[in-house]
Amino acid sequence: MAGTIDARLNELGIELPPASTPGGNYVPFVQTGNLLFISGQVPMVDGKPAWIGHLGKDISIEEGAAAARVCALAILAQAKIALGGDLDRITQVVKLTGFVACTPDFKDPPKVVNGASDLFGEVFGDAGQHARAAVGMASLPSGVAVEVEAVFEVA
Repeated sequence: MAGTIDARLNELGIELPPASTPGGNYVPFVQTGNLLFISGQVPMVDGKPAWIGHLGKDISIEEGAAAARVCALAILAQAKIALGGDLDRITQVVKLTGFVACTPDFKDPPKVVNGASDLFGEVFGDAGQHARAAVGMASLPSGVAVEVEAVFEVA
């Protein structure tokens, strides 16, 4: 039987992507106590890195926000595995950290990371409100424009 969050995803027309495997010497998630840490997720489409380039040069804010949203969906896919398939165990989105590959003069990483923040608000309502950092970077793995990591409180 689908849980409340699965039903909400379905209502929004959202299908989670397959969870990706780590690209290095780390694990995709770690739970300690009631906190679940999801490693940084990059935007993947059909199993390949997407949105390659830099904000302020190759990629618009709107495209960057779309990439951040895809990262957020990947975070939920990892969380679903970590929680034995039960996203209803998430009681609070605690913190997101968004990394944005951008030119040195790009001033809008927060607008890009809103793509992830907005998704968590749509899915979790008040429990989707979170602390956040949005940081500009010179480069990210595989040349992608955005990477997002998350911390959840879980039951």
